[in-house]
Amino acid sequence: QLQLVESGGGLVQPGGSLRLSCAISGFRLDIYTIGWFRQAPGKEREGVSCVNFSDNTTYYPDSVKGRFTISRDNAKNTVWLQMNSLKPEDTAIYYCAAEAYYYCAGFVLPPADFHSWGRGTQVTVSS
Repeated sequence: QLQLVESGGGLVQPGGSLRLSCAISGFRLDIYTIGWFRQAPGKEREGVSCVNFSDNTTYYPDSVKGRFTISRDNAKNTVWLQMNSLKPEDTAIYYCAAEAYYYCAGFVLPPADFHSWGRGTQVTVSS
């Protein structure tokens, strides 16, 4: 019953913006930490943001800090990833994932820590 569905991906020029959405059903969103991840062809999946269930604090790696913003609305069962100043190296499939009672902090966001995943949405940054 647990389901996450990403939307909002597409083709955008360098410097442009996209807002991804993650619609979640089947559980109480307030107990779940939500992460956004991306995977480009030939590369490992990497975490790009996280919002914690416990205190709503957020995590960003240096590669996206200042450009990406994660937000959540538990009443709407939705998490967003606002992406600004997009670069070609941001091109990837973007996934949202959930983990109950998880806390993301520090310098890494391991995909293996998350066990509920959406199917992904393609983001292509190209001129």
